[in-house]
Formats: sequence, structure tokens, C-alpha cells
Amino acid sequence: MANFNTHLNVAFMVSGTMSLTVYKAGLIDDSGFLVCVALGTIGGLLPDLDSDNSTPIKLGFNITSFIFAFGLVMHWRSDLSLLALIALWLAGYGFMRYVVFHIFTTMTVHRGVIHSVPYMAILGLGLTCLSYYGLHLPLTTSWFYGLFLFGGAMVHLSLDELYSVNLSNMKMKRSSGTAMKFYQPKDKWWYLLLYTILALLVYVAPPFEMFWSRLSDPSAWVQLKVGILPELIKSMLH
Repeated sequence: MANFNTHLNVAFMVSGTMSLTVYKAGLIDDSGFLVCVALGTIGGLLPDLDSDNSTPIKLGFNITSFIFAFGLVMHWRSDLSLLALIALWLAGYGFMRYVVFHIFTTMTVHRGVIHSVPYMAILGLGLTCLSYYGLHLPLTTSWFYGLFLFGGAMVHLSLDELYSVNLSNMKMKRSSGTAMKFYQPKDKWWYLLLYTILALLVYVAPPFEMFWSRLSDPSAWVQLKVGILPELIKSMLH
């Protein structure tokens, strides 16, 4: 499969290109452009969360542990002494970083249900719902956030499948088909749960018709067409 740097660089390039496209079309603003690039890049690392020794899972749990410990301290800052807060900080970080991390890595298997299309679809659609209903962001922005996260994950899975082909003699490696998967018989109950959650998210998701109407509006793409070439090249062509 592709390594960490390959996933990171390709996801960044793809999400950056797509974000610039929708930004120049006027579909997202400046901050939305930056968030879409970040989400696409993060999505390109998400499927490896089930790998015990992967860089994304270690980095993710380190960040989560810091945030968790910080949240505990901020919540109890007025009720506890300095020494108690320090102890709470260390205990909170240690609990997330070592106890929860150990439980997570014990329960997950690399290229298991996390490393699948429906799982990534749940994360993408879940982010769309969170952005729209929880953060009260505009509908178009919320859909773009979820789609860029999901798109980055699809870049990751596609790269893993591409790397499963031995291009020198055009043979499939043993890892072929273990990345871009929708179902595995041995995990049928997990997949039943995944598709149930996905169906519920589809049901409660923000109206996709309104987003599609905005996306297919010809005026946005006319604007993109007008600004697609630098003025210097335009003058040379004319």
C-alpha cells in the first residue's frame, strides 16, 4: 500500500486543486477554501486510523489527548487547586493516550471495517450534518466540507488499490481488493451496523437538492471559465 507521505501529498494536491476550482467558481469563500483543503488532506489519512503503528493514528491520539486534558482543566479550573489541576491534566492525557488508545488498537484490525467506503461515507456525511445542524454553517459549505473529507478518503483508498497492482508484470498483489471495499463476509454484522448508520445519516442529512442546484448553476461555471486563464495568456491568444 502507499506510504504516509504519498497519502499526504496526493490528498493535499487533489483537495487543493478541487478547492481552488470551487473557490474560483464562487461556491465557497476564503475560509471555506482553506477548510476544504485541510479536510481533503485529513481525509487522505483517515483510513489508516485502524493501523496501530501508523503516523495518523499516533498523531490523532496525541492531539485528542491534549484536547481532552485541556477540556478537563478548563471545566474544573475554578473548583480545584493548582496541584489538583496538574494531576487532572496528566491523568486526562494519560487516560486518552494510553488506556483509550490501547483499547482502540486492540479492537481494530488494519484494513478492517474502518478501511472501507461505507465507514468513510459515514464520517463525511456526519461532518456535513454536524456543520449544518451543529455549527449552523450554510448548506453549500456544509456539503462541501463533508464531500472533501470523503473525497480525501477515497483518494487514500484508490492509492492503496493502485499500489496493490504490480505494474512490472501487471499482476495483482495479495493486498488487492482490501482497500476499496464495500463489504466483507467475515465482518457482516459490522457492515450491517455501518449501513444502518449511513442510512440514518442520509435520512437526516441537509437537503441535497438545494446543494446540487447551487452546484449545477451555470453562472458559477461561466465565472470559472472567464477566470481560468491568466490575462497574459489571454492577450497572447487574442
